[in-house]
Amino acid sequence: MTTILRRIIFIAILATIWEVTSRLSSLPDFMFPSFLEVMKTLISGIISGQILTAIGASLSRLLIGFTIASVLGLFLGYLIWRYKLVEDTLGFLITALQSIPSIVWFPLAIIWFGMNNMAILFIVTIGATWTITVSATSGFKNVPRLYQNVAKTLGSSGTHFLRTVIFPSSVPQLISGLRIAWAFAWRALMAGELLGAGGGLGQLLEAGRSLGQMDLVISVMIIIGIIGTVMDNFVFLRLESKVQKKWGLS
Repeated sequence: MTTILRRIIFIAILATIWEVTSRLSSLPDFMFPSFLEVMKTLISGIISGQILTAIGASLSRLLIGFTIASVLGLFLGYLIWRYKLVEDTLGFLITALQSIPSIVWFPLAIIWFGMNNMAILFIVTIGATWTITVSATSGFKNVPRLYQNVAKTLGSSGTHFLRTVIFPSSVPQLISGLRIAWAFAWRALMAGELLGAGGGLGQLLEAGRSLGQMDLVISVMIIIGIIGTVMDNFVFLRLESKVQKKWGLS
């Protein structure tokens, strides 16, 4: 409870500083809106359904793209860990691809899929796949050799070996990789929606910029931050905490 209270007080202080600064600033309201004006726009957008519709569109794209990226990343990570030839070829390529920002793929996505939802899904998937692949590969490689030898001595092999030894031992690192990949997917989604198809939070940002409504832009930024915080604290951190307790690390 103390942590929650501290955060509430901290946010209240920031909001007060923001409100006072905006009123004392010589900048016009459309360039530096006050905190109260942003909250008014935010509440109005939620009541009208505009922001809720945009959240639904963005989250649906994000969840689909992230799910595809998770499956691909785990599969590619397994192949790289399992086969030396794949590590020397595909593993090398993925390391190079990871350094390329996902938005760089957007021109190709437009050519391949057109200016539509598929292009954005492609960007989101690309934005998360390589990170999950690298994390999965590292997690599989870091399974203690002792665990593997004991399991094989007891007759474990094939699917049973993967299910009872490799994957459980890799879970802590896999969760960390998924957590980072989720953030990359969010960024890729916003970049794709800013430039591509409508109906999401990114398009609301673009609309606010085009109309000079900084209160709308900041409102959407707040929504993005809240969703990211909720996912991180109530999904990934809880999963990480459960894994740590199960393994006796906390």
